Amino acid sequence: MERIEHRACFGGWQDVYRHRSEVLGCDMTVGVYFPPQAEKGPCPVLYWLSGLTCTEQNFITKAGAQRYAAEHGIILVAPDTSPRGNDVADAEGYDLGKGAGFYVNATQEPWAKHYRMYDYIVDELPAWVEADPAASDARAISGHSMGGHGALTIALKNPGRYRSVSAFSPIVAPSQVPWGEKALAAYLGPDRAAWAQYDATELVKSATEKLPILIDQGQADEFLDAQLRPQLFQAACEAVDHPLLLRMQPGYDHSYYFIASFIGEHIAHHAAALRA
Repeated sequence: MERIEHRACFGGWQDVYRHRSEVLGCDMTVGVYFPPQAEKGPCPVLYWLSGLTCTEQNFITKAGAQRYAAEHGIILVAPDTSPRGNDVADAEGYDLGKGAGFYVNATQEPWAKHYRMYDYIVDELPAWVEADPAASDARAISGHSMGGHGALTIALKNPGRYRSVSAFSPIVAPSQVPWGEKALAAYLGPDRAAWAQYDATELVKSATEKLPILIDQGQADEFLDAQLRPQLFQAACEAVDHPLLLRMQPGYDHSYYFIASFIGEHIAHHAAALRA
């Protein structure tokens, strides 16, 4: 484990680490914010999953989340969005390959060797983070766009593992939108039944845990109608009486300006659940 950044921030420390991932078969970088409370005892952990094209840097430099994490005493963990390295498969465009891991375990070549982001986020990364005495085993998960998809599916597939879940502009029904269809077909093959295990709109229909879900979606989001379609997830939640607060925010787009505007409310949402 190598710490490659260490910066004072709101009384705590914003670090970035490089570590070897055995699951992904490559070196990975991850941002970790330690609030000032971490010096006195274990703090709960909020895992943040970023969207297409992002690295660990986007969230830690643009969201302004450290201020609120310091107020509530929460560790923020922001990993990269895909495996990296010269021997890792890639593709043309921004929506497949590096920077576009989609938080699945790929089964198809050439992706299967490295693209196992689901196992990395659910098992390997928390095992490393929670081995630190500063971290408790109380977890929450959130994310944006592709990362919102990841947060929702991971929470729904792992009942009891997370105290809370939220998302900004998530891809809620990847089986029904171009981004998801391209990625799931490449990573998982043509069988749509395999896609359903990574589709929040399908997963919520049989969820055994009624974990309340908070989603913020900008009404001026340029991807709203073609790629995000939150109404599909809303309808699925209503059909099974799954608690969902979907807030359509007038004027906001898909950017980190939107995330920065509401990240404080999301962290408060998670803090209430993590301290309960």
